[in-house]
Amino acid sequence: MEVLNYFVYITAIFLCIYLLLINTYLFWFSKLKIFKPANIAPTTTFSIIIPARNEQENIETCILSILNNNYPKHLYEIIIADDFSTDATPDVVHRLQTIYTNIQIISLKNIITENINSYKKRAIELAIAQSKYEWIITTDADCIVQHNWLSLFDAYIQKNERVFIAAPVMFTCNNSFLNVFQCLDFISLQGITASSVYAGAHSMCNGANLAYKKDAFYEVDGFKNADHIASGDDMLLMHKIKMRYPQNIGYLFSNEAIVLTAPMADWKSFLNQRIRWASKATSYKDKKVFWVLLLVYFTNLFLFILFIACFFQPELFLVWLFFILAKALFEMPFMYNVAKFFSLQRLMLWFVLMQPLHILYTIVSGWLGKFGTYKWKGRKVK
Repeated sequence: MEVLNYFVYITAIFLCIYLLLINTYLFWFSKLKIFKPANIAPTTTFSIIIPARNEQENIETCILSILNNNYPKHLYEIIIADDFSTDATPDVVHRLQTIYTNIQIISLKNIITENINSYKKRAIELAIAQSKYEWIITTDADCIVQHNWLSLFDAYIQKNERVFIAAPVMFTCNNSFLNVFQCLDFISLQGITASSVYAGAHSMCNGANLAYKKDAFYEVDGFKNADHIASGDDMLLMHKIKMRYPQNIGYLFSNEAIVLTAPMADWKSFLNQRIRWASKATSYKDKKVFWVLLLVYFTNLFLFILFIACFFQPELFLVWLFFILAKALFEMPFMYNVAKFFSLQRLMLWFVLMQPLHILYTIVSGWLGKFGTYKWKGRKVK
């Protein structure tokens, strides 16, 4: 019984530190102001890079959403880096090339002959090597960008001296249980990203909506020393550039800059995605990110163990329930503000109910991200 009491105290301490961190993120997020572009002529040139593997169902919609931007066509190019697709992805791109002159495609199978662990990083490197413009923007082949996406990046760049810009990403929501769970989980990460980048606290971003100067990419040797890691083409690069340019990292906080992407279709795909994200945790050179992830993991782990202990000591259930409600109530203001930015306030009704499942998934994905393997795009990755 005494051991359990000590465990309850330790759980309470971790939870208190975690809730203090969430309130810090809330404070930073509340300081963010929606970016309002000035009425200025567009001048920035962009090379938009889209790594694609077996994306015949999505790639055309993605490309057309970019081409439909109200931005001069001569100021940007679109480079598709085809990652050994076995479907009609290259054919779709070739057909679009006959209509639009600012699209090009490179094929990894004509360049890479050895087995590597990070095909996506290699695809981006090869595309950057062939790019002709000053700024690199990365997005994913299953994404849809908004009409003013490029104009907002241009206006932000002209107004601010930045070399690396993170921007918001959101899942489309169809109101199924799995979809709602993913949307809530993902916007929480997006809220932390916006808060931390604004405060200059630590390096977070998402490769589906990212811009950086090509010169800065080469100054930090690109993905060198991180190219053995399957994931991390976004945050690991961001940290390298942040070390070189600590005052020149920005966040484009605008609803019109949000990039939309589809959530995972089933629980297996969802877990594989999150394991892939978690797999790079110990590779972060930005140790502030590592300690935050460690705090989140152990807070959830202790809450889970405490729940298991309730089966042996039923009187602990009220303590566990108090901790869960406290966690949810302290997270609620932050989550509501983030959900409001993404116009997803309606999902907040699910937030408390999904707490136990979120705790379990955090533990499983974190553990397997470190010690397990996963499949992504048909490849088994360690």
